[in-house]
Amino acid sequence: MPASGLPFDDIRNLIANMPGPDMAAANTVRARDKELTKPAGSLGRLEEIAEWLAAWQGKAPPRVDRPLVCVFAGNHGVVAQGVSAFPQSVTRQMLENFAAGGAAINQICAAYDLGFKVFDLALDLPTGDFTEGDALDERACVATMAFGMEALAGGADLLALGEMGIGNTTSAAAIFAALYGGGAAQWCGRGTGVDEDGLRRKIAAVEAGLKLHASHLNDPLEVLRRFGGREMAAICGAILAARLQRIPVILDGYVVTAAAAILHALDSSALDHCIAGHLSAEGAHAQALVKLGKQPLLALDMRLGEGTGAALAAGLVKAAAGVHSGMATFAQAQVSQKGE
Repeated sequence: MPASGLPFDDIRNLIANMPGPDMAAANTVRARDKELTKPAGSLGRLEEIAEWLAAWQGKAPPRVDRPLVCVFAGNHGVVAQGVSAFPQSVTRQMLENFAAGGAAINQICAAYDLGFKVFDLALDLPTGDFTEGDALDERACVATMAFGMEALAGGADLLALGEMGIGNTTSAAAIFAALYGGGAAQWCGRGTGVDEDGLRRKIAAVEAGLKLHASHLNDPLEVLRRFGGREMAAICGAILAARLQRIPVILDGYVVTAAAAILHALDSSALDHCIAGHLSAEGAHAQALVKLGKQPLLALDMRLGEGTGAALAAGLVKAAAGVHSGMATFAQAQVSQKGE
C-alpha cells in the first residue's frame, strides 16, 4: 500500500526495515550439530529449532536465559451480538485470576521457569462492534501496536505470546475470512463453548462485518483495525518489536495467529522469526497455519488461549537450546564416529 501520511505509515516503515536472519550463526550451529554425539538428524525438529534460535538471536550457540510469556487482554464490542457463552466481565475476572496465580498459564510458566506478564488493554472500554462500524480508528490501532512493542522493554531472549478476551475468537474468524476468503462458517468455531444458536449468531456477525467493510479488505492494516481487538493490535506490535530486537517468537493459538496473519499479509517474511507453538482445536487454525507456512510444535487438542500452548512449546525450545549447547562432541567424549 502506498504511503498516506497517516499513522499506519509508521508500521509500514518498520516492516520495510525488518532485519533478516543471521545465517552465519545458523551455519555455526549446523556445523556443531554434525559433531555432537548422536546420529545426524536423530533429534529431528530440535535440531531445526536450535538453528532457528541462532539465526534470529544472532549468536551461536543460542541460549534461552530470559524467556517471557506476554498475555494481552482486551474486550470486544461484537460481544453484544451474543457470540460468546460468557459475559464480558470474565475478561477482567480472568486477569485477576492470573494475578493471583490461579490460571493454567501460571502453572505452565512455573513448571518451565518462564517469565510472565499480563497487559490490561482498556478493558473498561471495549472496541466498537464491527457489525455496526470500525472496531478501532487508525490512530488508536497504531497506539495500541506501539504499546505492544513496549512489552519487551524489560528484555527477553525468547517471547511467547498469548491473549485473553471474551469474544475475540469472533474477531479472529473475521480477520481470517477477510484475509483468506472462504466465508464466515469456515472460520468460526465454538470459542468459549457456544451452543448451536450461539454459533449461528457468531457466523451471522462475521458475515455482517464482512459485508459492511467489504470495500476496505485489500489492506491488512485496515482489516486489523476494523475487526481486531486491542490485544490483537498489541500482539502485532510485540511481534514487530521482537523482530527489530532479534528475539525469537512463539505464537499461541487461533487468536494470536490471526494477529500474526496481518503482518504476514503485509510481508510474507514478517513471521520468519516466529514458530507456531501448537495446533489449536479452535476454528480452522490448521488452515490458518498452512496459509502462514507454519508447522506447529505441539498438537494437544487445546483451545484455552492465555498463551498456554506457546508456553508449553517454550519448554521444548529451551530444551533444544540446552541440548545443542550442552552436548559433548564426538572428540570431547572420545566416542567413535560413523565409519571409524
